[in-house]
Amino acid sequence: MINLLIVEDDPMVAELNRRYVSTIDGYHVIGIARNGEEAMSKLESYEIDLLLLDMYMPKTNGLELLKDIRSNKMMVDVIMVTAAKETDSIDELFKLGVVDYLIKPFEYERLKNSLENYKSRFQLLNTKKEITQEDIDRITISPGQEFSTSLQKGLHKNTLERIRVYMQSRQNQQVTSNELADSLQVSAVTIRRYLEYLVSIGEVRLEIEYGSIGRPSYLYRYKE
Repeated sequence: MINLLIVEDDPMVAELNRRYVSTIDGYHVIGIARNGEEAMSKLESYEIDLLLLDMYMPKTNGLELLKDIRSNKMMVDVIMVTAAKETDSIDELFKLGVVDYLIKPFEYERLKNSLENYKSRFQLLNTKKEITQEDIDRITISPGQEFSTSLQKGLHKNTLERIRVYMQSRQNQQVTSNELADSLQVSAVTIRRYLEYLVSIGEVRLEIEYGSIGRPSYLYRYKE
């Protein structure tokens, strides 16, 4: 299990990020820190593997916090989640060892990919004593490169085309996997696999709606 701390001063954004992370297997949200001081306190009190760190916060900003973490030799990884776009600060953050950088506003799928990639790296480095070049390539080469040349294993061209045509016919509408499954007479589990593939290659957008009770609704919309 990967212990994750969200460092974000905006309560609404922090809660939304917590909900995002809770949908991904293998992660446990230790808590939410509203500023750098709270984050350092939690880092000293808990075993934390990964931070979702905002740049702009009161008192101590994300860059200053990361410098403090490195100067104190704390072994924690960092994914920046911020609206900051200045190349100088971004370059410095990467040199300080951030594993990814998400610019607000971002789509859920981008955060999901970032966390899934980190989980692959974490599991590999914590389960094997020695690794091969193929292992390194698997955790450093962008997964998107795999989709550009061929269809994912287990997916069939004709089924994909049927789903693509249906989504295009509903281009300006949100569609659920169950609705699509009923219309095409294909199992919902199979439909979700194809939709996840179309999301991963940027052809379909995943949108999540949170109700007051129950699980969130996963809605899909074809991109023009």
